[in-house]
Amino acid sequence: MILRRLLSSILLLAAGVSFAAEKPNLILINIDDLGYADIGPFGSSNATPHLDRMAAEGMKLTSHYAAPVCSPSRASLLTGCYPKRVLSIPHVLFPAGAVGLNPDETTIAEVLKEAGYKTACVGKWHVGDQPEFLPTAQGFDSYYGIPYSNDMGPAADGSKSNPGQPIRQPNANAKKKAPPPDDETGLKGLSQTPLPLVENGNVIERVKAEEQHTITSRYTGKACDFIRENKDGPFFLYMPHTAVHFPLYPGKKYMGKSPNGLIGDWTQEVDSCVGQILDLLRELQLDKNTVVAFTSDNGGALNHGSSNKPLRGSKGQTFEGGIRVCTVVWGPGTIPAGSTTAEITSHMDWLPTFTTMAGGKLPERKLDGKDLSPVLKGQKEATGHDVFYYYRGYQLQAVRGGPWKLHLASGELYHLGQDIAEEQNVAAKYPKEVMRLRALAESMKDDLGLDGAEAPGVRPLGRVAKAVPLIHADGTVRAGFDGIVKKLP
Repeated sequence: MILRRLLSSILLLAAGVSFAAEKPNLILINIDDLGYADIGPFGSSNATPHLDRMAAEGMKLTSHYAAPVCSPSRASLLTGCYPKRVLSIPHVLFPAGAVGLNPDETTIAEVLKEAGYKTACVGKWHVGDQPEFLPTAQGFDSYYGIPYSNDMGPAADGSKSNPGQPIRQPNANAKKKAPPPDDETGLKGLSQTPLPLVENGNVIERVKAEEQHTITSRYTGKACDFIRENKDGPFFLYMPHTAVHFPLYPGKKYMGKSPNGLIGDWTQEVDSCVGQILDLLRELQLDKNTVVAFTSDNGGALNHGSSNKPLRGSKGQTFEGGIRVCTVVWGPGTIPAGSTTAEITSHMDWLPTFTTMAGGKLPERKLDGKDLSPVLKGQKEATGHDVFYYYRGYQLQAVRGGPWKLHLASGELYHLGQDIAEEQNVAAKYPKEVMRLRALAESMKDDLGLDGAEAPGVRPLGRVAKAVPLIHADGTVRAGFDGIVKKLP
């Protein structure tokens, strides 16, 4: 056995990879609604020293794609697939939705757990809030967080307005409307019940305005506890932050510190959180055997103060500003310091990439993601995707092949290598590229389809017979979630 391990170590060293990195610890930090240019490494003047250092010691991914909105993006990250394949919904999921990510899907946590990893999710989940869909039913050993967006609660609790602003009052003529019978995605608007903080299988707190201010620091504490408890590894930490989604609730000591208003304040707190995690890895001497990825679930919301410059567009759109996200990967000794790649990469690549790094086994079903470990290690001739399809809900809205991007409805063609801001429509000048990209789009008709919820390659949603809020309007915890009924403060 000793001889075999020694031989394996020699072979790995010959390949330029340390033996310690055979099963590296893996951390994936996913910020909510962070704009492409909201952090220093991607052009912000806002102070983000820890992310600046992370980029200086690691690699920037400048053509990394998510999805235009929250739930589809997270489903893609967790499963290694285009979002429409695994979570075919028109927009996002809401509280008490009857549908969610199907438990039959194999998540990145399940793959890594099978490879011997301890797994934890700390933060916003947002691919289903019923017990069958929550992280502890999808491969994570533990979960701590708000299971959907922080604006999906009652206005009286501060969920619909920023701190310091008047609590938004419902229109006197507004009525609580029951969702249409065919809408299974959950409660909306005035029907939304209190925000729950969930730990494993229990609702432990009703999240109001004061609690929102503390959520980032509490996530960070839980993440650091998990790292300490599993320092002998290997471990996988998925940290999808509530920050910086509207309403904007930075920790109180960060408020007013940034030139970019509340979103800049909260981004500075996120930067501090990243710094605490990286410092802990150094303190525990885990930095040489840990890979950390930092990214966002979609582009920034311009109406809430984000910047996606020089990209065009905002969250919710398939212009680059809605779907291309700032991404940094750090791993001393594995990821070359101060490096950058413009290869086309995406959230659906994390599962195959981390599986390769962990020596795990890929799910035995169709994946759309690609193993990016050669790109991340700076290997010559390593490439990302040749083609990327921009889905928004059910609809394929654009396609990219190499540097060329075609918006299917308008027929606008852009060369992203020369025109990252999508300002110069060159369709008339390059009709052959238009034809080529339209043919690529048509090739998806018999897989994920061009529009509509169903297509041959779309897999079934998870579904429950009767969805129930995690916290009822009167503050009682739902019966059956933890076996008792109780009222939270």
